[in-house]
Amino acid sequence: MSLMESYDLEREEKMRESLLLPTSNDCNVSPVRFRRLKSFLANVRIVVFETKLFVLFPAIPMAFVAHCYRFGRPWIFALSLIGLAPLAERLSFLTEQIAYFTGPTVGGLVNATCGNATELIIALFALHKRKIHVLKYSLLGSIISNLLLVLGSSLLCGGIANLNKEQKFDHADANTLLLLLGLLCQIAPLLFNLHSIGSPTSDGTSVLQLSRTCCIVMLIAYVSYLFFQLKTHAQPEDQDDDDEELDKETASIGVWSAFIWLCLMTIIISVLSEYVVGTIEEASKTWGLSVSFMSIIMLPIVGNAAEHAGAVIFAFKNKLDISLGVALGSASQIMMFVVPLCVVTAWMMGIQMTLDFGLLETGCLAFSIFITAFTLQDGSSHYLKGVILVLAYVVIGACFFVQHVPFDE
Repeated sequence: MSLMESYDLEREEKMRESLLLPTSNDCNVSPVRFRRLKSFLANVRIVVFETKLFVLFPAIPMAFVAHCYRFGRPWIFALSLIGLAPLAERLSFLTEQIAYFTGPTVGGLVNATCGNATELIIALFALHKRKIHVLKYSLLGSIISNLLLVLGSSLLCGGIANLNKEQKFDHADANTLLLLLGLLCQIAPLLFNLHSIGSPTSDGTSVLQLSRTCCIVMLIAYVSYLFFQLKTHAQPEDQDDDDEELDKETASIGVWSAFIWLCLMTIIISVLSEYVVGTIEEASKTWGLSVSFMSIIMLPIVGNAAEHAGAVIFAFKNKLDISLGVALGSASQIMMFVVPLCVVTAWMMGIQMTLDFGLLETGCLAFSIFITAFTLQDGSSHYLKGVILVLAYVVIGACFFVQHVPFDE
């Protein structure tokens, strides 16, 4: 072979290799694309699939399809209600993720603000549609559900799982006092309204003014409670010597990823909440259930799914302080923040909404607060206390199951 032929062969081989090898730009772009795709898939796996309620996520697109193709309104209500359960749990998870990056004070405020976002969104949509009875029932049911069902299940499961262990917790004086003040603010308009029945000068204006005054007092008390809990009497992180075995928790996703997911979940919750509020009365007629039962019992069970699961898990680990903080903190927030906020919002919208929830409803709320206060007064727990609280919730549920309130009341 001549020298010229060998040179041509070498040049052809180099050209062939240059065609097979990627350029430097391709080498730089491809890893970046794969890294972003990998990060996105990891976020989807953590947010969507790392929850035991992920099996309920298909109900969300099914609710959208049912609404777009105008399926039966009871189907839309049922699918929307089921879809809200995993969204409420994930919303709580995302607020915790953001709290890792904001510090304990701001993180506690974020959790306190977003902890009951589902109930607040449902209440605001009910207010927008002028369905005051659905609004009042759903908020009342959330308070009762946290006090009796969530707390009762926690004490019951914790008592059974830790039969041979001492079950102690710090006294929940701050939450109990806050709930009692909220109860007074709700009883006062009710008693004033009952006292004014039959009076020729009674026009409802006095009850409305009293309710708005009480709401301002409740909001001031809640802000004071947050300052008390997060600033002046914040508990040190290393207060318990028994927590040595706990691993230091770190955030699962980045702060901006958590914020984007939080906004997306909030939008989806808003859409499903609108479906729920708009179809609850048709579902009530079709299923033969009262609106009061569906609003006080069914809606809160879905909205409190995150609190319920978390409180029971901590009770199994004999961490009753955290379980009490979850249940009582959520109940206090709804009673002292969400309820007066809805009344003030209605005030700005020109809607006359009072704190008079009705005699039966307020009586059940008062009983729930009193029995919870008596249950927690000695600072100890056993499974019988949980049984009593759960059975009390069953009795209240049966009460509203047999009550049928006309839709226009």
